[in-house]
Amino acid sequence: MASTNSWTLELESRVSAPRKFRATVMDWHTLAPKLAPHIVDSAHHVEGDGGIGSVRHYNCSSAMPFNVMKKKVEYLDVDNCECKYTLECDGVETSTWHIKIRPTTNGGSVAKVECTSKGTEGKDMMLKAKESATEMFKTVEAYLIANPDAYN
Repeated sequence: MASTNSWTLELESRVSAPRKFRATVMDWHTLAPKLAPHIVDSAHHVEGDGGIGSVRHYNCSSAMPFNVMKKKVEYLDVDNCECKYTLECDGVETSTWHIKIRPTTNGGSVAKVECTSKGTEGKDMMLKAKESATEMFKTVEAYLIANPDAYN
């Protein structure tokens, strides 16, 4: 029987919420192969324009426990820096992600990521997913700090 696993992650950043959201959520398919080629080999749109119902296809590197991942946008509120999406990949029946990036009083932001997955390989996948999400947010932050005009 497949088990259900979940985790929550909160990461503070010196980068504003809108910039962080645009880079990490809206344009990760473009940035990932450049900033994290050890995780994502390539990515492209399969359906849609990035809004609700859009599907992105990711070819993952050998560092990941799966080769291909598809991400479908279920909810998107760009103005409030919030989205929900589902992932499809080997070993996971369902994986739902909820990301909300809120501004802080110092001009930075806090990203809250909640993930719930169900599948036969859920526990190991969850650990890897949490590590990858942490790395993704920190990598994007470093990129945005080094490139202050990006995603303004």
